[in-house]
Amino acid sequence: MYISTKGRYALRLMTELAYYKKAEQIVPLKKISENQNISLKYLEQIITVLIRAGFVKSIRGSQGGYLLADDPENITVGMVLRATEGTLSPVPCIEDKVNQCPRSEICSTLFIWKRIDKAIADTVDSITLVDILNENEKNNGANDYVI
Repeated sequence: MYISTKGRYALRLMTELAYYKKAEQIVPLKKISENQNISLKYLEQIITVLIRAGFVKSIRGSQGGYLLADDPENITVGMVLRATEGTLSPVPCIEDKVNQCPRSEICSTLFIWKRIDKAIADTVDSITLVDILNENEKNNGANDYVI
């Protein structure tokens, strides 16, 4: 499994929105771009995906910007990565609920891919945006999100 810059940047964007969610602040994408040192054009592409997935709300107008559509403790790393990356499966044959591979009945390595897939899902689905903020606070010894 390989997480692209799109997935990594989406997590950074969502974590920053989670930070500002505590203060109920609407955040302009330009501010996130500057704070995260990520191209505004690239963030515009990513935010569109996150809005479509229902994780982010867009507020229009001169005081507009973005905010999380739900509480950060309800949004997992897995949700964000699946929205931006698609599947997180290590091999194509287990991407679908029903294995389409003609060799699945006799595949001697299928159990390996299933275990890896489960380990990945268990990990990313157990970490929320709040967990990321808490880890940041613990590692940086501050009560603030390091931007």
